[in-house]
Amino acid sequence: MHSKKSPGAIVFAWLFTVAVVVLGYVLLGWLPALLFAFGFVGGFMQWLIVPTKAGFDRIRWAYFVTLALFVVHKFEERQMDFFPALAKITGVPVPDTNSVFVVLLYAFAAAWLLVPILMSRDHPFGQYLAWTFFTSMGVTELAHFVFPLLVGSGYGYFPGMASVVVLAPAAWWGLNRLGGWDALTKR
Repeated sequence: MHSKKSPGAIVFAWLFTVAVVVLGYVLLGWLPALLFAFGFVGGFMQWLIVPTKAGFDRIRWAYFVTLALFVVHKFEERQMDFFPALAKITGVPVPDTNSVFVVLLYAFAAAWLLVPILMSRDHPFGQYLAWTFFTSMGVTELAHFVFPLLVGSGYGYFPGMASVVVLAPAAWWGLNRLGGWDALTKR
């Protein structure tokens, strides 16, 4: 199974990537936008460069485990006031959750729920979404370990940090299943 990346699919994925990064900037400032870029531009580049034969059956368990851990991570962030803590670092106020831009950003993130459907149909956008999902969870979320350095009050817990300890390795598993050596040599 190997999705062909038509020029239209590449342009659509690139526009999706840019939209997420721009929304991140508008809502949260330059630092979160840079972090979104790691996940989305990084995922986009991997999708373009790494040849993979992996279908959804190959990443199924890694995807669902990572998705479940992402839900736990979002719960931890909400309970521990991640966005107010981030606002102290960036100087950008916490956005209104009823804002059109917030709704759009959540809609873009909800696209990750389409991975099973699109990849099962061998749609190239499904693989793109899988790459961005695993890269965002496995690379971008590691920023939780850098944020305490930006607070300036000594290194300590930052909201969301505890769940990243298991979230990131689950995403690395997904990246390996999606584009690792095994995915290149087995169907």
